[in-house]
Amino acid sequence: MAMLSVLRKIVQEVSAAPDLESVLDLTVRRIQRAMHTQVCSIYLLDTITQRYVLKATQGLNLEAVGVVSLSPTEGVVGLVGQRAEPINLEDASLHPSFIYVQSTGEERFHAFLGVPIIHQGEVLGVLVVQQHDRRRFDESEEAFLVTVSAQLAGVIAHAEATGSIQPVGNNLGGTAKIVQDRRFSGVAGAPGIAIGQVFVASLPADLEGVPDKRAKNIEREVEAFTEALEQVRHDIREVSKSLSQRLRSDEQALFDVYLRMLEDNALAGQVVERIRAGNWAQGALREVVAEHVRQFSSMDDAYLRERATDIRDLGRRILSHLQEGVGSHEVEYPDQTVLIADDLSPAMLGLVPEDKLVGLVSVSGSGNSHAAILARSMGIPTAMGVVDLPYTRMDGRDIILDGYTGRVYVNPSDDLKNAFGEILREEQMIAAGLETLHDLPAQTTDGYRMPLWVNTGLTSDVERSLERGAEGIGLYRTEIPFMTRDFFPSEQEQMHIYRRQLEAFAPRPVTMRTLDIGGDKALPYFPISEENPFLGWRGIRVTLDHPEIFLVQVRAMLRAALGYGNLRIMLPMVTCMHEIEEAIEQIDRAVRELQEEGLDVERPPIGIMVEVPAAVYLTRRFARKVDFISVGSNDLTQYLLAVDRNNPRVADLYAPYHPAVLKVLQFIAQEARKEHKTVSICGEMAADPGGALLLMAMGYDVLSMNSNNLPKVKSAIRGCSLAKANSLLQRVMRMDDAEAIHQYLRTSLKKMGLGSLTRPSLPGRED
Repeated sequence: MAMLSVLRKIVQEVSAAPDLESVLDLTVRRIQRAMHTQVCSIYLLDTITQRYVLKATQGLNLEAVGVVSLSPTEGVVGLVGQRAEPINLEDASLHPSFIYVQSTGEERFHAFLGVPIIHQGEVLGVLVVQQHDRRRFDESEEAFLVTVSAQLAGVIAHAEATGSIQPVGNNLGGTAKIVQDRRFSGVAGAPGIAIGQVFVASLPADLEGVPDKRAKNIEREVEAFTEALEQVRHDIREVSKSLSQRLRSDEQALFDVYLRMLEDNALAGQVVERIRAGNWAQGALREVVAEHVRQFSSMDDAYLRERATDIRDLGRRILSHLQEGVGSHEVEYPDQTVLIADDLSPAMLGLVPEDKLVGLVSVSGSGNSHAAILARSMGIPTAMGVVDLPYTRMDGRDIILDGYTGRVYVNPSDDLKNAFGEILREEQMIAAGLETLHDLPAQTTDGYRMPLWVNTGLTSDVERSLERGAEGIGLYRTEIPFMTRDFFPSEQEQMHIYRRQLEAFAPRPVTMRTLDIGGDKALPYFPISEENPFLGWRGIRVTLDHPEIFLVQVRAMLRAALGYGNLRIMLPMVTCMHEIEEAIEQIDRAVRELQEEGLDVERPPIGIMVEVPAAVYLTRRFARKVDFISVGSNDLTQYLLAVDRNNPRVADLYAPYHPAVLKVLQFIAQEARKEHKTVSICGEMAADPGGALLLMAMGYDVLSMNSNNLPKVKSAIRGCSLAKANSLLQRVMRMDDAEAIHQYLRTSLKKMGLGSLTRPSLPGRED
C-alpha cells in the first residue's frame, strides 16, 4: 500500500479511537506494519517529571510500557527531543548517547530512526522505529515518520488539555491525567486578562460544533433524546405521505431507509448508552453519528458510502429537535464565563448576561472580524484563531485568556491563576485611576497638545468614546453596518446610521472610510472567494468596480452631514493616482446630484489611507491631490513584513516596532508635512502608550485608537514632554531589533513613572 494511503488510514483510525492509549497503540502497530520494521515506539514527555516515558510499543517488551523513562539528556531518544530534529542511525548502539535499558529488550535492534513530536514549538514526545539490520532508513521512510508525528502532535496536545481525547461521557471517573497550564496560541482580538470557566456556544443543528457536557439529569436527557427521535420519525412519515403521489416506488423507499435507520438500535441504543455513561444527549448524539459516518465513509461499496450522508442528515434532524427542547429550561452560565465558539458571531455575545461574560475565544476568525471589533469596543478580552483548541471538549473547564497575546491556558495551576489574577487586579485599579482624565487635554508637560481621536464602527462605540474624552473620529468603519445585514443597506438606512455618528460628535470631525471589504472582511451576501484575498479584490478596488455601491454610500454620507459640517471621507487601500482621481470624480458627481435635488450639500474634505508599500513612496504626490493623509498602520505593517497578522502560526512575526516599520512611518509624516497636509494614524501602534509618544515625535497631527486605549495614551502624553519624546525617537531610530525597541520603550516609561501604562509582564511569555 502506498505511504499516502497508509497515512490517510492512520489519520482516519486515530480520529475514531476512544482514548489516548488506543491512539498510541494503534499508531505504533500501523507504522510498524507499514514500514516493515521490527519495532515502533512512542515516548511522551511527562511535564511533571520532565522525563520521556515509554507509552506504547510494538516490538519491545510490553512490560516496559509506562515504566521505562529517560531524561532529556539520556539516550538517543533524549537527544532527538533535545535537538528537536530527526536522528537516523545505522547502528544506535555505537552512538555516544546510546543507553542500554535492559527491560525493553532493544539490544537486538541496530537501525534507529527517531523523530520529535512537536506541537506549537514544544516537543511533546519522540516517535521511534528500530530494525535488526544495520542500515540507514531512506528519505521516504523518514519523511513518512515526520508526517505521522505532525499528525500525532495535535491529537496528543488535545488529549493533554482535556485529560483524554475520549468524550466526557466516557471519562466520568476523573481518573484521566489532566495536564495543567496547557497553552494554545491564537491572535490577539481584544486586550486584557480573563480568568473563568468555559461555556461552549454552538450553532443550531451544527453537529460538529456540539460540545461535550456532563449530564446533570441522565433520565431527563434520555427522555429528551427519545422524544426527539420520535419527532423525527413523525416528520419523515408526514413527508413520505405528502409526497406519495409524486414519487416512484423506488424513490419512496428512501424514506423507509431513513425510518429503518431510526428504528435500528445500533444508533439509538448507542446514544442512550453514551448518555447513561454521563454525556448529555446532544454530545452523545454527536459521538455516535460521527462514528457511523466514519464507518460508512471508509467502505469500498459506493452505495454504502452514500449512507454516511443519510446518517449525518438524520443526526442533524434529531439535534434540531433536541435544541428546540433546550429552550424550555434556562441555560446556566458560570459567574465568570469565557465564551468559546468555533466561529464567534456577534449574536453569540448576546447569549451571556453582561455581568457574567469576562472573555471570548474563537477557534476560527481573525482580529478584524466583526466579533473581534465588537469585543474591543466592549472591552472584553478576546483571542481569535485559536485553531488547535479542542473546543468541543472544553465546556466547564477552568481557563485563563490572555487577550494581549491571543493565548489561552487550559486547566491552569494555582500558581498561574495567582500570577494572572494579580495582573487583573492591577489593571482594574489603573482603569479606575484613568477615569479622572476625562476632561483634561492630552497635553505634554512642556505644553504640546496632541489630539486624540477614536476608531468606531458600532453605534455603541459613540457613547464609550465620548465618555473617554475623544476629540473626534479618525476612522469610522462603514463596513460594519453592511456586515450585520443580509443585503446591502439602502441609501436611507445608511444615512440614518451615519447621521447618528455625525450628530453625536458635532462639531468634532468624523472621518468615514468608504466601504472596505475583501481580505478578511466578507459580506455574506457578496462573497469574494480568492486564493490570496489580502492581495486581491478589496478596499477601493471593489467600490470603484461597483460605482452603484460607492455612489449610494457617498450620497448617504453627504445627506447625513447636512447641518453638521463635520464629515470627512477617507479612501482605503489606494495604490495609484488613478484610483484617487476616479473616486474624487464619483464623490463630486454625488455632490452635484444632491445639489440638483435641492439639498445644500458641500464637498467634504477627502483623504486617503496609506496602507500598502506602493502608497508610501507616493505620499507627497497623493498629498497634493487630497486634503489629508491617514496611515492604516496595521495593514501597512502586515504588508511591509509579509506577515498575515491573523495567522496564529506567524503572528509572532508581526512587529509594529520593527525598524523598517518605524522608518516608513516617519517618512510618511515628513512627506505629508512637506505639502502642509495633516497626517493622522490609526492602528495598534497609536493605541500603545510607547508607540503614541514615538508617533507624536515623528510629527503626526492626530492619533486615532480604540476608545478603551485612549485614557492610557492620554496619561502617557500628559506624563512626558515633547523634548523627551523626541529623545526617545532619536534613540529608537538607531536600534535594529523590534523586541529591543519594545523593551527600551517599556523601560523608559517605567523611569518616567508611567510603568503602569505598559502592557503587563505576562506569565508564559518572554518579555
